[in-house]
Amino acid sequence: MNKPLILISSDSNACSPNLPGAARELRSPAAYSRAVAYAGGVPVIGGEQCAEELAVICDALLLSGGPDIEPELFGETLLNASVHCDEPRTKYEYALLDAFLKEGKPIFGICRGSQVMNVYFGGTMYQDLVEQKNWNHMVPHIRHEVTAEEGSILHKLFGEKFRVNSTHHQALKDVAKDIKVTAWSEDGQLIEAWEHEKLPVFAVQFHPERLTNIMWDDRTPDFAPLFDYFINLVKEHKNNK
Repeated sequence: MNKPLILISSDSNACSPNLPGAARELRSPAAYSRAVAYAGGVPVIGGEQCAEELAVICDALLLSGGPDIEPELFGETLLNASVHCDEPRTKYEYALLDAFLKEGKPIFGICRGSQVMNVYFGGTMYQDLVEQKNWNHMVPHIRHEVTAEEGSILHKLFGEKFRVNSTHHQALKDVAKDIKVTAWSEDGQLIEAWEHEKLPVFAVQFHPERLTNIMWDDRTPDFAPLFDYFINLVKEHKNNK
């Protein structure tokens, strides 16, 4: 089979307010698998088990969106009650990062995926954008402009300025070593994308999987080319091994 296998990290019901004490359940929004499949990959949903084995079997990792990052991982204490974390998920995603980086395979982070990688590599976070920066980016129906760095992945695919969605409570503050910021929000302060300078790893803060194929509503570019780029990167990496 020529199609690459893409492991997609799963979310859980841990932060569901109406399920106190419920058994842990894993889930994955269909948009991630759909975007990967439409781009020519075969989506595999991670089940919070066997990180090392999956890193051998699969050709790349997509770290998906979800809840907040534990502040102790970047040297802080909990800021307020708005910060909702999922420690088992983070522990498993750290294990996935260990395993896929050891294998040298491509990684694409979306929203939380961008955040957890930045912290994994040594960066820090704004725990609550509203309290710390007076920014509200938890408005799914809003579209806002971003500016992409010339020569970056996003710039090559979509130009210097384009619109994206916004559904996140936290954001990158200090970026980790070897991470190059490649896109900013319209005020020039919020980091919207980055690329690792040494590894086949990149990430975006927005949700491109919700802005393509059947979910595209013409208020933004169709972000199918970003998933095409990812799958082609994975194929090239696989062929060069």
